[in-house]
Amino acid sequence: MPLPRPITRREFLYTTWLSLLALSFRPLAQILPSWQPEEPPYPRLLGRVTRREVAVYTQPDLDSPRSARLYRDELVPLLEKVTSPYGPDYNPSWYRVDQGYLHSAYMQRVEGAHLNIPLTTVPESGLLGEVTVPYTQTLYQNRHGYWVKLYRLYYGSIHWITGLEESASGEFRYRLTDEWLRVHYQVPAEHIRPVQPSELAPISPEMPLREKRLEVSLDRQTLTAYEGQDFVKQVKVSTGKRYMTTPTGKFQVNRKYPSKHMGDGGLTSDIRAYELVGVPWVSFFHEAGIAFHGTYWHDNFGYPMSHGCVNMRNEDALWLFRWTTPSYAIQVGNRPTWKITGKGGTAVIVK
Repeated sequence: MPLPRPITRREFLYTTWLSLLALSFRPLAQILPSWQPEEPPYPRLLGRVTRREVAVYTQPDLDSPRSARLYRDELVPLLEKVTSPYGPDYNPSWYRVDQGYLHSAYMQRVEGAHLNIPLTTVPESGLLGEVTVPYTQTLYQNRHGYWVKLYRLYYGSIHWITGLEESASGEFRYRLTDEWLRVHYQVPAEHIRPVQPSELAPISPEMPLREKRLEVSLDRQTLTAYEGQDFVKQVKVSTGKRYMTTPTGKFQVNRKYPSKHMGDGGLTSDIRAYELVGVPWVSFFHEAGIAFHGTYWHDNFGYPMSHGCVNMRNEDALWLFRWTTPSYAIQVGNRPTWKITGKGGTAVIVK
């Protein structure tokens, strides 16, 4: 009788992925198709609800009857993306789902979710890591020595890995350090992808500083990058909403954090609390703490949504983080703050 063939690395990762999903992401476990080793174990399009609740409509129209409600962190198969003739004009993107149609504003696309092979060691200086699962639950050891739930971390957020530990059950977990509160918490190492230094390499560093500039239009909700008189890139953004408008004027990028905790600064496991942990690719340009940064809690670019900052898609925020000066150094001298500062950075015009 022949011996069973060894399980392949790919099959191992997918099997582990399904097991973790069954434990941690129960809504997804209920909707996954039968697993095949040759195919990803998730729908072609998949979304996570990013606010307390969202409405599903019978048609891709905000004035049509509502057919269902979905709630924060539910994972939803998206049957197709449609551009609605009914708008809204600033963002006419909708998704067809089983119950009807869902506007894209509060749906984060997560079909690229995957597990990772843990590192064997973590450098003493720490390294950056990206969450690659729809969400993961952190554990925090309180002053009594008990492990309790803390923040929930989301797909695409960026965090500082500062250690590798093995649980009593043999599971490898990364120790993450919050750059603001200086607290440590743990997550399964398979849920975090270490960021390679090459991913942060400066873009067009040969261009003289005075030749680069950014222009933000509050009316059009766009950000445009120029090198001299040459157009380089334009993206949709979300600036400050009513009573929290983004300040107008001329500024300069002055400090950068690849990962930033924004919010009230509380230690809580309440997913409704105003704690945005691991906000990615943050480039500050105003003394009041106004910055460009990636956004994983909405997909409603083209409409004011923020508390004053300039919200961007994660990939656009990373491009800007690399393109602007001061350039981020992988080996930051002042490691306790994990930031880079500099006067006379890239010019920013908000109008």
